[in-house]
Amino acid sequence: PGHGTGPVPGDGAGPPAPERVLFPPTFSVSEIKNKQRRHFMFLRWKQQQRKEKLALKKKRRKEREALGDKAPPKAVPKTIENQRVYDETTVDPNDEEVAFDEATDEFAPYFNRQTVPKILITTSDRPRGRTVRFCEQLATVIPNSHVYYRRGLALKRIIPQCIARDFTDLIVINEDRKIPNGLVLSHLPDGPTAHFRMSSVRLRKEIKRKGKEPTEHVPEVILNNFTTRLGHSIGRMFAALFPHDPQFIGRQVATFHNQRDYIFFRFHRYIFKSEKKVGIQELGPRFTLKLRSLQKGTFDSKFGEYEWIHKRREMDTSRRKFHL
Repeated sequence: PGHGTGPVPGDGAGPPAPERVLFPPTFSVSEIKNKQRRHFMFLRWKQQQRKEKLALKKKRRKEREALGDKAPPKAVPKTIENQRVYDETTVDPNDEEVAFDEATDEFAPYFNRQTVPKILITTSDRPRGRTVRFCEQLATVIPNSHVYYRRGLALKRIIPQCIARDFTDLIVINEDRKIPNGLVLSHLPDGPTAHFRMSSVRLRKEIKRKGKEPTEHVPEVILNNFTTRLGHSIGRMFAALFPHDPQFIGRQVATFHNQRDYIFFRFHRYIFKSEKKVGIQELGPRFTLKLRSLQKGTFDSKFGEYEWIHKRREMDTSRRKFHL
């Protein structure tokens, strides 16, 4: 009695083909509960992304080749560095105020060649083997440096002894669970004192394709990207550790490279293979520093006056904001 609209058996039309399941537009791989399936889908998605990127690259290259000289200039890729939030303390090389401050600051005697760097390297109390080896290797990088091990002596008592013996800087390597994790650098006799967090320490034997032991030649020093007033102060602290006149015959370079407020230290030897090609060998050690505080005067944890302290919650509000 009823007239159905569905397919009648025997009229040749089979069951309807199942539709291809499409993920909703807001779907995320992280919503997949099964771990193995989620990992597999993520790898497939990454592979697809790579293919699309490569195809777009090829297409753009063909377009540029077709246009020849009329091709538009290549776009500069966006990075955190070139999108950096402007810092009002960025130093202008022609700023007279900065030039005056630097001519009268604590490092002026060094830059006027009135003092010769003499460095004391010490450790936290009862250092372990790895920290001891790191200090010994650091002493081969910094000329005229002397390693002494603390035997329960407070830093406040060490500093007057250093000043009496004409040391210009004090470096203290701190450790935690046998791993070097902090560095205090104090310029003598009037400061300032910088406290760094240290990470990614690699000793010489842990570096692949390392060169032979460094020689006793005075190395060249490269300071990269210390652009703000604070960065200039830190850069001048590192510069004051090394004698003025490098011995180029040794072909050794100590580099302090600041990137996103992390200071990467590397020590290399270079060789000129031709007029255009240069080969480099890393000599070690290597480490990374992150400034935690800058204090006026010599080390004083109780009554010291701080010029700058890193406060993460207040200062790290933007990934594009840097302080050095």
